[in-house]
Amino acid sequence: MIALSLAEIAEVVGGQTHDIPDPSVQVTGSVVRDSREVEPGSLFVAFVGERADGHDFAEAVVAAGAVAVLGSRPMGVPAIVVPDVQKALGALARHVVQRLGATLVALTGSAGKTSTKDLIAQVLQSKAPTVFTPGSLNNEIGLPLTALSATEETKFLVLEMGARGIGHIRYLADLTPPRIGLVLNVGTAHIGEFGGREQIAQAKGELVESLPEDGAAILNADDPLVRAMASRTKAKVLLFGESGEADVRAENVRLTDSGQPSFMLHTPSGCSDVTMRLYGEHHVSNALAAAAVAHELGMSVAEIATALSEAGSLSRWRMEVTERPDGVTIVNDAYNANPESMRAALRALAAMGGASRAKGSRTWAVLGKMAELGDEALAEHDAVGRLAVRLNVSKLVAVGGREASWLQLGAYNEGSWGEESVHVSDAQAAVDLLRSELRPGDVVLVKASRSVGLESIAEALLAGGAQGEVDAR
Repeated sequence: MIALSLAEIAEVVGGQTHDIPDPSVQVTGSVVRDSREVEPGSLFVAFVGERADGHDFAEAVVAAGAVAVLGSRPMGVPAIVVPDVQKALGALARHVVQRLGATLVALTGSAGKTSTKDLIAQVLQSKAPTVFTPGSLNNEIGLPLTALSATEETKFLVLEMGARGIGHIRYLADLTPPRIGLVLNVGTAHIGEFGGREQIAQAKGELVESLPEDGAAILNADDPLVRAMASRTKAKVLLFGESGEADVRAENVRLTDSGQPSFMLHTPSGCSDVTMRLYGEHHVSNALAAAAVAHELGMSVAEIATALSEAGSLSRWRMEVTERPDGVTIVNDAYNANPESMRAALRALAAMGGASRAKGSRTWAVLGKMAELGDEALAEHDAVGRLAVRLNVSKLVAVGGREASWLQLGAYNEGSWGEESVHVSDAQAAVDLLRSELRPGDVVLVKASRSVGLESIAEALLAGGAQGEVDAR
């Protein structure tokens, strides 16, 4: 964070200082909510959670070097006390962003936010110092903490914004007002909470409504609900996609034998070839979104293409591809899942298995529940199971309870022999099955909603194939 005194921070957040001998002492380190992340000069933010009360760690964090604690009650250590810690954190983030002068890029969408954010960050880092959301910390706590990690040297601040209802993105955009706003897509993630895709579009469009007139709205030309958001902003509009009308578009899209996308990138300033290190054709749209941001910020098409071709995966459990010594490839995409990302991952699996299938090896889709789909849950799980068969995935292993049984039933009804799928009760059963069946050249995709915890399957399969229990939830 930029250096601020405790007196300045107290004024910004409307707090009272307690047990602070010298209010002119500055916070020069990070602002954190996890006591394990405290370093000399930190400000520790004490939240009261379901499992722990941050105030209980006050003495420990000060002993570890924290300058003070931002909390809701006095703790006998240097503290700034406020009525609402979350609002105070947001106010501090807003103040710091206004002081910084960095260009703020915000993005949202139903699928691909984190992967696209990682691409944007890597492209912009090749031009100037860039701070970006770690992982998917895109809510009312994670977003301000990310903004507060910026320093005087930061030129670009890239923030992922998530939403679970109308007004959420408006709130986040007010904390950290963006100059560039990117909307990737409107899908069915969290549709059970929103009630429909039109409501999701209403929520995501709050981002473009927040942009200043001299800003830029970067919208997906291939998604009608996103493209329609152009009418909701006075900012400049830049379209990306595979549509011929897109300002930033891809032509000659193809996949390498290993499943990595390659295409010709077109921007208003020219064109250049891109071959990505990431896996799956769905990353083309993500790359175009990142290219549109970079173009708006003055990068040449050659610079953008080079950076996209060199970019890798920065966030865990998102199409992490690892080949075991015995030739089995594990694709750990278990961080989260929704119908759109499931379909994209299955298509990537089919492409990756194409070259090796001629040698007699197989593709395995180890899938679990997609959460928060409401009344659409049965139809969406059934459709994913059917798609696995249509893509000639060798075998679907559906893991878990009711929703997994819907996945398996969809595959069973779509298949010809009834051998294209199997339903197992938990992660351990899936690992036991795979350990007995896998052979060199096989490709295994593991994917489900975060709450299912299927990353344990990928981790067990990568642990040398040794026997042992997994952390099945």
